[in-house]
Amino acid sequence: MSLHLKNFVNVTRLNKPVGFLLLFWPCTWGLSLALYFDRDLNTFFYYLILFFCGSVLMRSAGCIVNDIVDEKIDKKVSRTRGRPIASGSLNKNTAWMYVLILCSLAFLVLIQFNFLTICLGMFSMIFAFSYPFMKRYTYWPQLFLGFTFNWGILMAWTSITNEISYLPILLYIGAIFWTLGYDTIYGVQDISDDEIIGVKSTAIKFKNNLNLFIITCYLVSSIAIMFVMINLKIDYSSIFLIFFIFTLFYQIKIFQINNASSCLKAFKTNNLSGFMVFLSFFLLAIKI
Repeated sequence: MSLHLKNFVNVTRLNKPVGFLLLFWPCTWGLSLALYFDRDLNTFFYYLILFFCGSVLMRSAGCIVNDIVDEKIDKKVSRTRGRPIASGSLNKNTAWMYVLILCSLAFLVLIQFNFLTICLGMFSMIFAFSYPFMKRYTYWPQLFLGFTFNWGILMAWTSITNEISYLPILLYIGAIFWTLGYDTIYGVQDISDDEIIGVKSTAIKFKNNLNLFIITCYLVSSIAIMFVMINLKIDYSSIFLIFFIFTLFYQIKIFQINNASSCLKAFKTNNLSGFMVFLSFFLLAIKI
């Protein structure tokens, strides 16, 4: 693998697919919720592909912007000092060129949707490009990540229905608390370094009550998602929401504040968590 390709893969985290999958799963939730009311499977699968491409492109661009903004911070954190920009193997001009190309491709994907969805997509840029700065000013950057990573629920819903409704909003709220929980677990890995350099996070803010905070986040998330399901129909597909809840409490059981590998293992479990919610809503929508 050439140095340029290696740098591109590393700076976009394409070698760590859990990141773009955590952006993609909420999109599948919104699409499946809309499919329940508009059973056009051809459109559903076409949009599923578009949202997957958009998730990969925008998450890749977001990672690069985050690394550009956090260059000085990344150099001081053991987990991140080897990143291409922080280590000096990738210069910022090239990095910005990658961002421009990725965002241009993402825009080509976005304009395949209706006008309302395009507007929502453009508005999401506020979250995407402000998130990297949040850790400097607030202990709640994970909340802003929740706003950003789960915006696809609303976009996916409007791409099919061309309107806003309370159900996708409630699902969006549930997803925000899901992200708030799992990204707090992820942030535990950096508590020591972050406290030294003055970076803020919910992991630091609630470090003396981490389990309680994460349980609360996951409980609110589960209740909100279950409420959406109840408003549709309870059938056998609901068992996948039970599996979703199980994966959340499995994370709480295995992660340890002084064990970085356990935090990463718990965090990666959320790929399965997101898939379980997708299965639940999708199977309900197609009424197998």
